[in-house]
Amino acid sequence: MLYVADSAKQRLNSIREAKGLTEDYFLRATITSGGCSGLTYQLDFDNELKERDQVFEDNDVTVVCDLKSFLYLCNSTLEFTGGLSGTGFAFNNPNASRECGCGESFAV
Repeated sequence: MLYVADSAKQRLNSIREAKGLTEDYFLRATITSGGCSGLTYQLDFDNELKERDQVFEDNDVTVVCDLKSFLYLCNSTLEFTGGLSGTGFAFNNPNASRECGCGESFAV
């Protein structure tokens, strides 16, 4: 399962509204190689499901990821922070053994 915190839900809804995206768009979470810790998170809006996509609904937000990415994201919570130390989306990922200082990449 993938979870969505209230802070992320609110920010996603405001982005969706600003971009004029309809309800058939969902959030796609992908893990790619890169960053100083080896793996990076990527978030995009999408409206086309692919074969073997994993679909999750939490807090009235649909999050989709491919099977490989789900292995890294299982039981993670998407959050949004807007504090002095930075603004943006971040995964609270129990599978990560370490994260880089900027929080944009991780290792398992």
